[in-house]
Amino acid sequence: MMTRDCARSHRSPFLAHAAGVFIGLLLISAETVTPSIALAKSVAAQPVHVRTAIAPHQFPPWRVSPAHGILLKELTSGRVLYEYDAGKQMSPASLTKIMSALVILEKGQLDDLVTISPNAARAHKMHLRMKAGQVFRLEDLLKAMLIMSANDACLAAVEHVGGDEAQFVTLMNAKSAALGLADTHFNDGCGFDNPDQYSTAEDLAALSVIALDQPIFRQLVREERAIITPVNGQHVYVLYNTNRLLGRIPGVEGIKTGFTSKAGRCLIAKVSQNGSELLLVILNSKRRWNTATNLITYGLQAVEAPH
Repeated sequence: MMTRDCARSHRSPFLAHAAGVFIGLLLISAETVTPSIALAKSVAAQPVHVRTAIAPHQFPPWRVSPAHGILLKELTSGRVLYEYDAGKQMSPASLTKIMSALVILEKGQLDDLVTISPNAARAHKMHLRMKAGQVFRLEDLLKAMLIMSANDACLAAVEHVGGDEAQFVTLMNAKSAALGLADTHFNDGCGFDNPDQYSTAEDLAALSVIALDQPIFRQLVREERAIITPVNGQHVYVLYNTNRLLGRIPGVEGIKTGFTSKAGRCLIAKVSQNGSELLLVILNSKRRWNTATNLITYGLQAVEAPH
């Protein structure tokens, strides 16, 4: 009524203007406090773990958490800047390939020649449509599984290094146990949905830090594109990185994307800017790129804030 009355009144322009300013201030105030209120309601409604590094009025600009699991930390100090259900077990989708890459680098020889099996050629979802009988260097298969998340390349590499996928998964779970990833278990080498395939944002962050210590892994996950060819053919496969942050946000250095119907859209990103190194894990988000951009901006501000 106030707005309508003010709009109709031609005798009190000053009062109309004042009322508009007052309402505007109320709206600005409401936007400022809404995130912290929404956070309090979220925590009260369900047993989740939320932690921020800076004051509530600087909380990221959303009312409900934009992902089912989030962990943002500063690598240099190990300080957690923001987390939401970071210890909850969830489907990791193709983030699984980080562990697969570690096992391949540890147990395989990158110059090995790998023949694509009929089983690997039938791999579904994200794939390069490799043909059974094609032969690739193991390093090229590693490129395809990390840069483009190709499941046919991944399965071929897994079968070659492990003898078969089941034996390779045994190596993955042994590695997981050795690294102390207590909330992580694998059922396959590529990241398909299965009740026995799960991890947490915390475990995946720890795994990523370890993987980044491998120079080859660190180099591959930051490449925006690459080309591979079979050693027994002329077909050229162009690999485009599935990580849309590469080349768009300064300092992004990988690491891996993932998606399945159960896992939702997942992302692990490393960012180096102005002497700060951030690691971000997002599990099951509908808008991972916007979420990631907001969290990276938030994290870089939080690093500079007094604590």
